[in-house]
Amino acid sequence: MSYGGEITVAECWELLSQSRETVLIDVRTNAEWAYVGVPALPKSMNSVIGQQWQVFPNMSVDPEFADKLVATLNDNQLGEDAKLCFLCRSGVRSLAAAKTMWERGYKNSYNITHGFEGDLDSDGHRGNANGWKAHKLPWQQG
Repeated sequence: MSYGGEITVAECWELLSQSRETVLIDVRTNAEWAYVGVPALPKSMNSVIGQQWQVFPNMSVDPEFADKLVATLNDNQLGEDAKLCFLCRSGVRSLAAAKTMWERGYKNSYNITHGFEGDLDSDGHRGNANGWKAHKLPWQQG
C-alpha cells in the first residue's frame, strides 16, 4: 500500500476525538476555504491545517507542498507517527496528498473518502449525498 488507507468522515472524527496525535489537513484552495467553507473543530481537537495541494487559479500542484506541511507539523509538535487525515472537496486531491506524505515517512496518512462536499446528488449538487457537510459535522463559512 502506498498510504495509510481510506477513512470515512465519521472515522476521521473519531480519530480526532480520541487523540491529539491526529490532525485534519484541508488541501483545498484558499478560494474554496473562503467560499465553500471549512471544518470547524472544537478546542479539544487540534486545529485544522490548511495546506493547498494545488494553487488557485492555475491549479498546478504546489511543488513545495510536502516541505511546507512537514514544517507546519513540526511547528505543531506532530512527528511522523501522527495520524494525518487529508480532506479535499471530494477525495481526489487529498488522496494524492496522503500518498505524498506517506512517501515522506508519515505512514499514518489517510484519505477521507468523499471529502468536504462529497459526490453530486440526484439534483447535481454537492454537500448532500456524503462527505463532511452531509454528515452534519461542524463547519463554517470561510
